[in-house]
Amino acid sequence: MGQQEAIEKRAGDALREGDATLAVAESCTGGLVASLVTDVPGSSDYFDRGVVVYSNDAKQELLGVSREALDAHGAVSAPVAKELAAGVRDTAGTTWGVATTGIAGPGGGTEEKPVGTVYVGVAYAGPWGSQSSTVAAERYRFEGTRTERKERFARQALADLLDAVERRR
Repeated sequence: MGQQEAIEKRAGDALREGDATLAVAESCTGGLVASLVTDVPGSSDYFDRGVVVYSNDAKQELLGVSREALDAHGAVSAPVAKELAAGVRDTAGTTWGVATTGIAGPGGGTEEKPVGTVYVGVAYAGPWGSQSSTVAAERYRFEGTRTERKERFARQALADLLDAVERRR
């Protein structure tokens, strides 16, 4: 086969093989990551929930993102991406949490955080007592229209998840 399988299928297969579960917290992608995940038949084997937390209030109320992180770093930041990923993982009780927070545009960018900037957070829940739980965030920048950027943000989030799951094997 010349074409590689879609990232949502590969990530889902990796989760299923590891008997792992997933929850996603989305800001800039507005539910697109969850939509991609659930495009895969059988995704109910591993997908628990998707939470769209667009406003700062929603980030705080639904996932416990700290006022300090939002105030000091802004919603589009690595600390907030990490808190979103860990928050959705922990509130859902899943193995993995993935989060997106960014600026899809066309407006809203700054010199420090230009349009097209996204932070993807990935959180892993290790077994209790193992001290192996982790959370990390990466920054990316994509070109294109608002819709194209959102699609790239969502696919990058799934690529980061797949990479993290594969590193755990």
